[in-house]
Amino acid sequence: MVGSAIVRQLLELGCKHIITRTHSELDLTDQSQVHEFFQSEKIDRVVLAAARVGGIHANNMYRADFIYTNLMIQTNVIHEAYKGGVGNLLFLGSSCIYPKFSPQPMREEHLLTGILEQTNEPYAIAKIAGIKMCEAYNVQYGTSYRSVMPTNLYGPGDNYHLENSHVIPAMIRKYHLAKLAMRGDLEGIQKDERVYGVIPADIQQAIGYSSENGGLNRTVAPKVFLWGTGAPRREFLHVDDMAAASLYVLTLAQSNFEGEYPSFLNVGSGEEITIKDTAQIIAGLVGFKGETVYNPEQPDGSPRKLMDSSRINKLGWKPLKTLSDGLENTYQWYKAALKD
Repeated sequence: MVGSAIVRQLLELGCKHIITRTHSELDLTDQSQVHEFFQSEKIDRVVLAAARVGGIHANNMYRADFIYTNLMIQTNVIHEAYKGGVGNLLFLGSSCIYPKFSPQPMREEHLLTGILEQTNEPYAIAKIAGIKMCEAYNVQYGTSYRSVMPTNLYGPGDNYHLENSHVIPAMIRKYHLAKLAMRGDLEGIQKDERVYGVIPADIQQAIGYSSENGGLNRTVAPKVFLWGTGAPRREFLHVDDMAAASLYVLTLAQSNFEGEYPSFLNVGSGEEITIKDTAQIIAGLVGFKGETVYNPEQPDGSPRKLMDSSRINKLGWKPLKTLSDGLENTYQWYKAALKD
């Protein structure tokens, strides 16, 4: 999602020499493939946006996959970029690097001051390692490898697979499916399943749909079930704003920084909202008027995650999209993919 947004902005800026690879073309966990890539291409700057990501369920269920895959990707890319003579690199991290009970808003200096949130600890450890690797290469080799820590991202190109998606895309899809079920739009539900992947059994049951029988039970009042209590507060940032921030930091000169260059910078919107209020906005945007049910037996994650982005703001970057405008843009993109 972020990589695609960065490429779109580079094209809009007139950049003509953009080198990208899909996973099928280049396995970033394979050191030999990454080495050959950097030795065969003429690259002056790298944006490392590739990662294995997911929501609470995926992070908690696939802990080994998350720490292994992300450590391998970033280790191979950062090291081989250095060996290939790349002086400028931008590493994209995550707000989950901060302690579970970090002071709010979370400042860069809060890193490594407390225990991590248990459900995404392996992913967070991998991201912390990436920050420290960039920092170490700068100290030892004089590179300009910078890191940015985005808050919760959403927008066009997001992952809507309901077993491993983040909170906003999961909500958008759940509410959209529930709306279609309430309207009796079986064809619409089936098309959504073809485009965005299998609808899990619990969600099929919630909306009265059966992919096995290809039917819709109109006697069921469609509901949307969400994990946790809805009380946690989150900060969200549209992916286009994140892309702009990434390119901004990548091109900053050393002279822009006063004193010692920080090893990483927070990138957020500066505004927070509860999960419950976010759900209400999305339900209204989608047009679902049914019931939303919260399951407090499922984990909430960190109670609050608001980042202090004052450092990057002082350097001249600020987000442009409001949450309501960004969600509208995202839902329009979601529906457009269903029309193709």
